[in-house]
Amino acid sequence: MKECLKQNINPSSSDAPQSIAEAQKKFFSVYNGRLSSIDERQRAALAENILLVATGGKTKPSFSIIDKGEGQSPKRIPETILSLTKNNKIKIPFVQGKFGMGGSGVLRFCSPENSVLLVISKRNHEIDIKIDEKIHGKDETRDLWGVTVVRREDPKGGEKSSHYTYLAPKGEILSFSADELPLLPGPYPKILHASLKSGTFIKIYEYEIGSGLRSFIGFDLYYRLALLMPDVALPVRITERRKYKAHSHDKTLAGLSVRLDEDKSENLEPEFQTPSTGEMTVEGQKLDYSIYVFKKGKKENYAKSEGVVFSINGQTHGFLPKEF
Repeated sequence: MKECLKQNINPSSSDAPQSIAEAQKKFFSVYNGRLSSIDERQRAALAENILLVATGGKTKPSFSIIDKGEGQSPKRIPETILSLTKNNKIKIPFVQGKFGMGGSGVLRFCSPENSVLLVISKRNHEIDIKIDEKIHGKDETRDLWGVTVVRREDPKGGEKSSHYTYLAPKGEILSFSADELPLLPGPYPKILHASLKSGTFIKIYEYEIGSGLRSFIGFDLYYRLALLMPDVALPVRITERRKYKAHSHDKTLAGLSVRLDEDKSENLEPEFQTPSTGEMTVEGQKLDYSIYVFKKGKKENYAKSEGVVFSINGQTHGFLPKEF
């Protein structure tokens, strides 16, 4: 989105890329829209734009998601990150997250005792104000940082369920002016060290990620995320800042497809070093498919109980069990 807007292209127009692969090629020189077509060094450089940072305790980890993308102004935060079913991206074919729930989907997994979410964002300064005003109208908060906290409220006064509120005194997101904020991690074990000039910082506290994924972020969680985003649009830097001994505390997440492509000689059957691909039609719905055939005992390195993975725009939306 940021790169599209920097070129003064309306993301929902016909001039914009019509697929993620086209956007990868146009904006990031990713040949044929496959991250496996660029080398590890290039992927690592791209991954500096999106970070997932693990902090806090080993049994109750907190996670920060840092995105050096377009960022949102204080005025726009309620319409984007905090919105529900707004469908902001429904007409933009080259992005993930079409259902307007991404900013709120994590809330039910935040610890009941500390069910809060911190959001800090600032509009990218390289985006021309004219394209912003053409799409969204005038915005007097465009050059300010916005900050809010989302919190779960217990039922009271006869209410049957809890609900969520976000901090907005007098109906406005808190805002302030600053050229940059020390929100980026530094070399291990530094957490808030380097400066973020624009973009979005989200922190989820004591996240209930499940006992199997609480360990060192470069192991089980890394593998799970690769399965959930088999064709991730852009690489992500996975960063561990809890007290773990490791050869490296930083890793590049490039999705399941890249892992399979780079490790195919050791894990895939010789006749399937390139997956079998094609198209099928089920009840009038066309589906592209890729079939991977693993050597005996190797599939567990990539998936557990999953046999069929359903994905849209590179993001997993469902599974069929391996018994299928």
